[in-house]
Parts: sequence; C-alpha cells; structure tokens
Amino acid sequence: MTRIDAKFAELQAAGRKAFVAYVMAGDPDYDTSLQIVKGLPGAGVDIIELGIPFTDPMADGPTIQLAGQRALEGGQTLEKTLAMARAFRETDDTTPIVMMGYYNPIYNRGVDTFLADTKAAGVDGLIVVDLPPEEDDELCIPAQKAGLNFIRLATPTTDDKRLPRVLQNTSGFVYYVSITGITGAAEAQATDVAPEVARIKGQTDLPVIVGFGIKTPETAQAIASVADGAVVGSAIVKQIEEGRPVPEILDYVAGLAAGAHRG
Repeated sequence: MTRIDAKFAELQAAGRKAFVAYVMAGDPDYDTSLQIVKGLPGAGVDIIELGIPFTDPMADGPTIQLAGQRALEGGQTLEKTLAMARAFRETDDTTPIVMMGYYNPIYNRGVDTFLADTKAAGVDGLIVVDLPPEEDDELCIPAQKAGLNFIRLATPTTDDKRLPRVLQNTSGFVYYVSITGITGAAEAQATDVAPEVARIKGQTDLPVIVGFGIKTPETAQAIASVADGAVVGSAIVKQIEEGRPVPEILDYVAGLAAGAHRG
C-alpha cells in the first residue's frame, strides 16, 4: 500500500473528500517553492502534486507554462525537484507526493535511474501526461513494479471504447480532466462532471479526482461533492506568479481545501 492508497483509506473512513494541490517545483525559486510545499499539509492539502518544469508543457495553459519558465530560469532541474521531495520528507513522512510532468526529462535521465531516485526521494506516484496506455511498457509498468502509483488522466473525450484501456494499468486514483483544453482555461461545472465521474466509477474501484478549471472554494466544494476530491493547480500557481507572500498563498490554499472538504 502506497501513501496514496493509505490517504484515500483514511479519507474514506472519515467520510471526507480529498483536496489535491499542484505547484511547480522551483517556482519562483527553490527556497520559496520548498517553503510553500512544506506548508501545504498544514493548509489542508491531502496530496501534493509537484510539477517537473519542462520547456514544452503541451497540456498546460499560460499560467503553468510561465511557472515552468520561471523555475527553469531559476536553475530548477529534475535533480533539484527530487531534492525538494527529499527535503519535504525530512519533516513529513505521511503526505503523499505525486510528481507530474512530461516524459522527456525522465527519458533523458533513464527510466531505471529515474524510478530508483524517485522512490528513494519519497515520491509515491507519477502523472506523465504525454505517455498513452499504448506505451505502458515504457514507464507505467516499471513504475508500478518499483512501488509507485501510475495515475492516468481521463477526459471528456475519453469514450466508453477508450476508457477501459486508460484504466487498465492505472493505480492510486484516476485524474478526471473536467474540461476540454489546457489547464486554467475555463471553469469546471459540477453538472457536466457528475455523469462523467459516475461513468468512470462504473468501470473502476479507484477514487476519481477532478482537476482543471477549479479556482474558488465554492467550485472546489461543488466538484468534490460529485467526485472523490478536487485538484487545484493554475489558481494556486497564479498566486505565486503575483508574488504574494507565502503565508497569504497558504491561506488561499486553505480556503480551497476547506471547500473541497465540505464537498
């Protein structure tokens, strides 16, 4: 059982929905980013998604693209992202960390080396948005053998024919993308999401967490009420982009988390 599995078992026992927060590692700089990450559990975050900065993030909108550019310009690397996970684990051994990014930096490092380093750093799961199920032998199956959850994205265009393939080797949870398009582009609507979550849950026992387009506590609550939890990324990253003080960023996150937990 990974920390992710344990967290969902704990939440289910408490009758509570999950709140997942995404931040780009190294944005706006390493020290500030680590301070934010270390503060997320205290703000009510159940699972941390740690973005790996990459030069061509095709699923991400301008806010997260710019966060990746800031991080890269500040000297953030995959090695420093792993170091950030290790530093977080020095004071927190229970909050799950999911590393989210693209395959190129992983391929460049070498899959076996990457998986060993990631596991040693205390990371629990991976979301690699540009590796489809047809490439499961490349990373997904080796990751699961290494004891890491491999979390897949389902979208509004994942039809009933495609869905079983997407779910086949997924573990930890399913990340349902609430809108068509890029991160931060539109607002999620619970009325649109609810039947899609039900459709996915008809084919898997895994928790379904919904992300993209959640910007307010009210939307987080509405989305969490029809799913197993909510993910917020761009709205948090926007606070960082605006240069807000870390306590203010964490207060904002706490409001979103409270909304999701009310769901």
